[in-house]
Amino acid sequence: MTRDGKPVRRLMMALILGVALLCLAPLSSVSAQDAAAANGIAIKVNGTTAKKIGLLFVSEGRLYAPVARIAELLGAASKWDNVNEELTIHTAVNDTIVLGNGVPVVYFNEGRYRMDAYPFLKSGRLYMPLRQLAELLHADMKANAGQDAIELTTVKPAVVTEDAGLDEISKTAGGSKTALLKRNDLDAKSQVKPGTKLKVIMPSFLEKPAKPFTESDLMLLAKITMVEAGYEPFEGQLALANVILNRVKDPKFPDTIHDVIYSGRQFPPAHNGLLDKSKPNASSLRAAKDALNGRNNIKDAVYFFNPEVSRGPYWSSLDEIATIGHHRFAR
Repeated sequence: MTRDGKPVRRLMMALILGVALLCLAPLSSVSAQDAAAANGIAIKVNGTTAKKIGLLFVSEGRLYAPVARIAELLGAASKWDNVNEELTIHTAVNDTIVLGNGVPVVYFNEGRYRMDAYPFLKSGRLYMPLRQLAELLHADMKANAGQDAIELTTVKPAVVTEDAGLDEISKTAGGSKTALLKRNDLDAKSQVKPGTKLKVIMPSFLEKPAKPFTESDLMLLAKITMVEAGYEPFEGQLALANVILNRVKDPKFPDTIHDVIYSGRQFPPAHNGLLDKSKPNASSLRAAKDALNGRNNIKDAVYFFNPEVSRGPYWSSLDEIATIGHHRFAR
């Protein structure tokens, strides 16, 4: 029988702390038992051990922490939108962040970017990878294996001086001059005078802008979602919206939301006037927005049908991916 003594626990802690720093260990290398051990890790913020952090756990090789609590400890203010399941954060360096439950796209100031891992709700709290969260909050993160601790340190903006301009500051920050300008909503033509404060922590997702969509795309997708699945639970509405977006990506179908909806016979409301009269509610609007922001619960399904209504060899020949509410989703 193997005893979980101090050497074993130290090894587990070292594995978890390594995961926190690198965010690339495979899930198999940190088991469910190791994830429970993550609660033995202390979080130090600006040199002080933080209290009431809550659950820390490992998922898919990443150490997750509660977003709102970590944001508070690093001087940020956050507000939870229960209807849309979104957390808005105003950071200590005046960045505005919007994170959605299960949504891989983050709204960061005036832009939208795709993250490598998405936030999700667990026990009523929104969680995300701690390293990614530290970047968002303009903080540095280090692991102290000797103390079983993660150290988070607020990084103050750099100040431009006569002796330290963009070139020197970008070199110290470990990035390019172009990246530094972009991080501060500046460009090559901007006049950066001495005394200017520059944010120097550059979230890795800034190089991954999300695919844009228009307000008309959002409203049309919300309207068809409302008329086709307004009576379904949110997950069913999200699935319906994703059928349309999956068709846009599939070469067998038109390549715009409008043309997918108005071509063929899959969406009769587009041809009988019901779509024009549709008034999307909050749930269908959220489903359309979340789908456009990359939240997908039906993989690559391009068909949906109600098995009580649509029967026959054609429908039974499809590869079923999910059943949500009254609808089956397939390809």
